[in-house]
Parts: sequence; structure tokens; C-alpha cells
Amino acid sequence: MKTSKWMTLAASRRALMALSALAGGLIEAKAWAQTANYPVRPIRIIVPYTPGGTTDIATRLVAEPLSKVFGQPVVVENRPGANSIVGAAAAASSAPDGYTIVMVLPAHAANATLQAGKMPFDPITSFTPVSLVVTAPLVLAGSKHVPARTLQDYIGFAKKNPGKMNYGSSGIGATAHLAMELLKLRTGIQMEHVPYRGTQPALQDLMAGNIGLLFDTYSTLKPQFDGGNIRPLGIATAERAPFAPELPTVIEGGIGEFVASSWCMLLAPAGTPQALVDRISTEVAKIVREPTMTTKLQDLGFVVEGRSPVQTSEFLGSEVERWGSVIRSANITVE
Repeated sequence: MKTSKWMTLAASRRALMALSALAGGLIEAKAWAQTANYPVRPIRIIVPYTPGGTTDIATRLVAEPLSKVFGQPVVVENRPGANSIVGAAAAASSAPDGYTIVMVLPAHAANATLQAGKMPFDPITSFTPVSLVVTAPLVLAGSKHVPARTLQDYIGFAKKNPGKMNYGSSGIGATAHLAMELLKLRTGIQMEHVPYRGTQPALQDLMAGNIGLLFDTYSTLKPQFDGGNIRPLGIATAERAPFAPELPTVIEGGIGEFVASSWCMLLAPAGTPQALVDRISTEVAKIVREPTMTTKLQDLGFVVEGRSPVQTSEFLGSEVERWGSVIRSANITVE
């Protein structure tokens, strides 16, 4: 009996389908084995900033209990440089096997616009979101050398004396920088930006009167508030923060719906198996929501999040869009 070409083609298709199914099964089996045995060696969390800062502190608070859960060391590696680009690039180029993750700040979202096309990675597509770990509401502080006491007083002074009051930040593209540009857009005040290499030199100049305003986190500013060296003008939250109930919101100061936070977010290299991403995210959420840890984080001025990968992805996308709009409206560029 002769075999028609159609029968031969059909047999070939069946063979291809069988091979595809076998390959798919092998891939699934390998992925399952990776998940079941994970982790079998130390996990690395890259922090794209120097030791001792907000991001570093939050990362180390999570890393220690995470190592106990996984039974493997969770090593924090500081890789500062280029407004977080150096550390993020190291993570993006790492194997997507669950053994390298990176903790980023809002500068990562801002770089999507500020550094578009200039980086060795894409802030969105080069990563798989793992968890929005914590947020840290920004607080606005004023210099005591400015003849003003309330937020509206400072805004009024800036309007009446253009060019006499500048503001500082920890660097171009930092949340503190973008939040102040948003405040300028919302109020119409004109101030020059003085970027610093980090928060501490900016804070020193605020106390000295060389700049008039500064946004930063509560934990950074609180010692100087307590010492009477600078004026607390408002916190950029929808409601007063539980860790600083005496501090009025920027909204109470007359700037409607003004909310801005720094945040700490874990990302993995794109292609990391979703099962591993989900497991890390679940454990991180448990850690930050444990009552003792929650209290510790709140004492540092953090708001506990522990969001899922899907929620983290949505949040990152919204931050890229939000700060991208501010960057374009304020015509901010990296010099």
C-alpha cells in the first residue's frame, strides 16, 4: 500500500507535536526542580547605594530574617554609582535564577525618562517585579533663616522674592528633587534647584541657610526637627502618619492631594522563574508584616507594604508614568 504525501505530512506533524510536548515537559520539570530545591546557595541582594542609607537599612532588615527562612545566607552587596544605574545594571545582567535581586528606589522609575536610551538595560522590561517592600513618605523641611513659619509662609516668600530662595535635593532625579518640582508646578513658585551628592550635605546647607527648602524622609530629618535646627512644614501623605501624628500634611498646608513617597522595591532579572519570584515575594511580605518588624520599620519612618509581584508591577508602571510627566513638564535633564 502506497503512503500519500498527506499521510507523511500528518505523521511529521504528529512527531513534531510529540517532540514539542516532550520539550515542554522537560522545561516544566526543570522549573519545578529549581523551585523545589531553591535555594541551594547564597542569595545576593544588590543595593545600588552606599552603606548606611535608607535603602541599605531597609534591605538589611529584610535580608537577615530571609536568610533564616531560606536556610542560606542572604548577602547584601552595595554597588553605588550613576544614580542607581551601576547596581541595577549588575542585577539586569545576572542569571535569572533567583539568586540575584536588587533593591531600587524611585530614581529607578525616574531613570526610565531621564536616561531613556542611555542605559545598558530597560528599567521595566529588563526586570521582573518581586515586591514593593516599604514606602517612606517625604517630609518638607524649611530653613530657619527664611522669615517664614508655615508652608504657606514659605510659598508666599518665594512668590514675593523670586530668586532669593533655592531648594536642595540629594541629586538630580531623586524623589526629593522631583517632589519639589511637582510642588513648584502646583504652586507656581520659582526656585532654583541645588543638587548635592547625597542628603547630608543638603541638610547641612538647609541648616546654614544656603537653601530654603528640602524634601526628605522623616527618619533623616527628625533629629534636626527635634534639635530645633530646621522647621517641619508638612508630610506628603493623604493623612497624618502614625509615626509622626504631630506633623501636619502638605495637604493641610493648602496643597490639595499632594502625596509623594520614596520607596524600596525588590526586582529580579527578567526571565526569573515566576514560582521563585512568588516565593521570595511571599516571604518578604510575611517578614515586613510581622508585628515586631512592622514596629521597627515604622519607627524608622517607613510604611509597611509587602505587595505581590502583580501589585508591584502596577505600582512601578504608575511611578514611571507619574514622574515622567513631572520630568517632561519641568524640562528636567541630566547634565
